[in-house]
Amino acid sequence: MSGTVLGLFRHGQTDWNVDLRLQGTAEIPLNGHGVQQVRSATRNLDLSSWDLVLTSPLGRAKETADIILAEMTGTELLVEPMLIERSFGIGEGMLYSEWHEKYGQLEEIPGAESNNSIILRSRQLLDLMLEKYSGAKILAISHGALIRYLLNEVSEGSVPPAGERLQNASLHMLRHNSRWELDAWAPEPLGDFTQAS
Repeated sequence: MSGTVLGLFRHGQTDWNVDLRLQGTAEIPLNGHGVQQVRSATRNLDLSSWDLVLTSPLGRAKETADIILAEMTGTELLVEPMLIERSFGIGEGMLYSEWHEKYGQLEEIPGAESNNSIILRSRQLLDLMLEKYSGAKILAISHGALIRYLLNEVSEGSVPPAGERLQNASLHMLRHNSRWELDAWAPEPLGDFTQAS
């Protein structure tokens, strides 16, 4: 396998995911279903093929990484601050219906990270992967909004389609040879664990 490979894994489910609340940088732990999602996904991650695991500094991502690493031997876990979720300012904790009615656009929520900022951060993160881990296969545990922007950046706006929600415990693969390309994306949870209704 040539080039640098970046696997973007969204953390397991939290109660705020179920409630459709904006999480952003709020510290919300995985719920029981989320733990089971990650355990199931771990059985399908081909754990021996990853050179290292990176995680967002937020607890739900670190908890996800810890579950995965419990099944891996000799793989290093590094906290990467640039993998943190987009901040939603005073909107964090609001139901989607609440913030949408009050502000209309995420960009308009006081204290939210701007679209321009997260686009720039996505580009800087991809550059950082090449600078620090060129040629490696990296599993990065992160968050829905940031992963969405990374996929959008690499696919020139075609992935994910508008309205497509990236599920918890889903895995998306990027590869860099001469440039970053989308290798695979799957919005559904990885693994054989059935999503609760």
